[in-house]
Amino acid sequence: MNAINDPVSQAAVELNDILQAQKNAILDEGYVSAATRINRIDRAIGQLLKYQDELAAAMSSDFGHRSLQHSKMLDVAAGVGPLQHAKKHLSKWMRVEKRKTLFPLNLLGANSRIEYQPLGVIGIISPWNFPVNLTFAPLANALAAGNRAMIKPSEFTPATAELMKKIIAEVFDPTEVAVVTGGPEVGEAFSSLAFDHLIFTGATSIARHVMTAAAKNLVPLTLELGGKSPVIVSASADTKLTCDRIMWGKVTNAGQICLAPDYCFVPEDQLDTYVEGLQKSVAQMIPTILNNPDYTSVINERHYQRLQSYITDAKEKGATIIEINPAHESFIDQPFYKMPPTLILNASDDMLVMQEEIFGPLMPVKTYRDLKDAIRYINSKPRPLGLYYFGSDKAEEREILEHTTSGGVTINDVLMHVSQEDLPFGGVGPSGMGSYHGFDGFKTFSHAKSIFRQSKMDVANMTGMSPPFNDKTEKTIKQMLKS
Repeated sequence: MNAINDPVSQAAVELNDILQAQKNAILDEGYVSAATRINRIDRAIGQLLKYQDELAAAMSSDFGHRSLQHSKMLDVAAGVGPLQHAKKHLSKWMRVEKRKTLFPLNLLGANSRIEYQPLGVIGIISPWNFPVNLTFAPLANALAAGNRAMIKPSEFTPATAELMKKIIAEVFDPTEVAVVTGGPEVGEAFSSLAFDHLIFTGATSIARHVMTAAAKNLVPLTLELGGKSPVIVSASADTKLTCDRIMWGKVTNAGQICLAPDYCFVPEDQLDTYVEGLQKSVAQMIPTILNNPDYTSVINERHYQRLQSYITDAKEKGATIIEINPAHESFIDQPFYKMPPTLILNASDDMLVMQEEIFGPLMPVKTYRDLKDAIRYINSKPRPLGLYYFGSDKAEEREILEHTTSGGVTINDVLMHVSQEDLPFGGVGPSGMGSYHGFDGFKTFSHAKSIFRQSKMDVANMTGMSPPFNDKTEKTIKQMLKS
C-alpha cells in the first residue's frame, strides 16, 4: 500500500504535528510553576464538574445501558479525585530533595540534591471500561508533574471519546492537552509516536503491540493491564460480608474491571454455604436484572459472545453452571447485552474461563483443603494485578502476603486498593509495568535530575585524585575501602 494512502501513515503525520507543537511549547515555556500546574488541573476539574451529566449519558449510550449514578461515581468523581489530590500535594512533591554527599566532600562544602523536572509530552491510551476515570487519573499525575499530554481514548466508547475531546478542547490549547479519536489505525500510529512517556491501560494482548511500537523510539512505558485476580477465602472469614463484597466486585460494571475478582478459593467443607451466600448477595443487590437501571450491560456483542463461549465451553467440559437470575428473566432479544452473574463450579484449567481474563460477570468458585494448595495454584499462574484475602487469621494473611506476588492486595474487600490515591497502582509481570497515582505517579511522569555542587576547595589536589598520584592518593584509597 502506498504510504500516502496508508491510513496509519496519514494518522502518524497528523499526530506527529500535534506532538511536535507540544514539544516546542515545552521548550518555550521552560520552568513550569506550581501556579501553572494548578491552573491546568483546575481547568480539568471544572470540565468534569460542568459536563458530568453529559459524560454519564455518553457512557450509558456507549455501553447500551449503564447507570448514570454508577458513571458519575466511579468515572466522573473517580476522575476528579486524583486531580484534587494532585492539586493539594503538588507543591510538596515539587520540592527539591536533599541527598547525602560522599565523605569527605560533604565536610568540604559540596552538596547533592534532586530536582523533579517534567519529562515533556505524556501519551495516554485509555480503555473503554472506565473511559473517564482512566483518562483523567493519569492526566492528573501528568499535569502535576508539569507535562503536556496527548490522549487516545478507546474506539469502543465513541460517544464518550468525542465528548472528552470537546471538553478538553474548550479549556486547553492543543499544545497543552489534546485528545485524538479514531480506530485501530489511529491507535497504532499513536503508540508509535516519540513520546517522553507513554501510559497504556488495557488488555495484555494489545500491550504487546504497544510495547513493540514504543520500542522503536525507546519510549518508556507504564502498562496497566489485568490478568486473573484471585480471591482466597479463609475458614475464619465472615461469610455474609465476604459474599457481599466479592459479588459487589462482579456486579459493579458487570465485572468489566481490570481488578475484578476473577476466581475464588473457598474452604472445601464450606462450598455449599458460599454458593448459597453468593446467590443471596446478588439477589439483594439486583433483585431484577434486565430492566434494572443499576446493572450495566456488557459493552458490545463481541464481548457478550466471548463470555457466552466461556460458559458453553465450561459446561461441555464438566463444570456446574449456576446462573444467578433472581427474577427468572429471559435475556433473549434484549436491546443491549446484559448478562446475569454466573457461578462456575468445578472449573478446571483446560476451560477457557480459567485461561483468559474474564472481564465480565462470571465467577469460577474453586475449593481448597490446605491454604498452601491455593497459594501453590496462584503461584503457578501469571502474576495478577490484584489479590484478595478474606479472613481474620493474621498468620494466614501474612503467609499469603509473603508467598504470593501481585500488583496490589486488598484485605477483606475487593478492588479498593486502587481507590487509595496515596498507594502506587500498577501490575507486575504480565499484569503490568510501572505504577502511578499520587506521588508515585508524579515521579513516574517526572525526571529526577541529580545535581551535585562541588566545593570551592581544590578537592582533587587535597585528596590526591588527580595525577601525579602520591601519598594522599594512597590515603584516599584506604579511606574509600573502609567498610
